[in-house]
Amino acid sequence: MLGEVGRVSIFTARAALASFTPRWYPAQIFRQMIAIGFYSLPVVGLSAIFIGAALALNIYEGGTRYGAEQFVPQIVVLGITRELGVVITGLMLAGRVSAGIAAEVGAMRVTEQIDALKTLSANPFRYLYAPRFLAGIITLPLLVIVADIIGVMGGWAVSVYGLGFDSTTYLRNTLDFLTFDDVLVGIIKAVFFGGIIAIMGCYHGDRSKAGATGVGKAATFAMVGAAVLILAFNYALSTLFVEIGL
Repeated sequence: MLGEVGRVSIFTARAALASFTPRWYPAQIFRQMIAIGFYSLPVVGLSAIFIGAALALNIYEGGTRYGAEQFVPQIVVLGITRELGVVITGLMLAGRVSAGIAAEVGAMRVTEQIDALKTLSANPFRYLYAPRFLAGIITLPLLVIVADIIGVMGGWAVSVYGLGFDSTTYLRNTLDFLTFDDVLVGIIKAVFFGGIIAIMGCYHGDRSKAGATGVGKAATFAMVGAAVLILAFNYALSTLFVEIGL
C-alpha cells in the first residue's frame, strides 16, 4: 500500500511539474477541455436537477415534523453549493472521464505509442498527462457552477410546483442566504477533484497491462480510485474549511 501511495505521489508531482512549467501544448489542452468539460454537461445537468429535486423533497419532509419547512430554500442552496453539487459532479466525472482517460492512455501504452513518443523525444508527461491534468482542474470548477445553478433550480421547481411554495419568496430566501464563501468552498473542492480525476486516469492507464483485460482493469481501477479519493478529500477539505471558518 505504501509503495502504491509513493508511486501515485511521484506520478502526481511529475504531472503537476509538467503542467505548470513550459513547454505547453495549447491544442491538446483545449481538446481535453472539450472532452472533459463540454461533453460532460448533459450528465452533470441531469444529475444535478434530480439531486436538487430529491434534496428539496426530503428536507421538506423532515422540516414538516418540526414546523420548519420554510427553511427548505436555505438548506437546499447550502447543501448543493458546499457539498452535493461538487461531490456528485466529481463522482459522475470519475465514472465518465477518469475511466475514459485510463482506457485511452492504456490503449496507447499496450500498443507502444507512449514508447514511440519517447523515441521522438516527446515527454509523455507534457504531451499526454499535463493537458488532461490542466483540463481537469480548469473545467471541473466550471461544471460545478453549472451543477449548482441547475441543482438549486431543481429544488425550486419541486418546491414551487409540487410543494406549494411561492416562487418569488423561495428565490429571495435563496439569494439572501447564499454567500460567496459557500460558492468558493465548492469551487476550491472542484479544483482538487479535477486533478484527482485526471491523475487517476493517467496513472492507471500508464500502468495498464497488455490486452483488453488489462485496459479494462485500468479503467475500473481509475474510476474506483478517483471516487474513493474524491470522498476522502471532500471530508478532509470540509473539516479544514470548518476549522478556518470558511
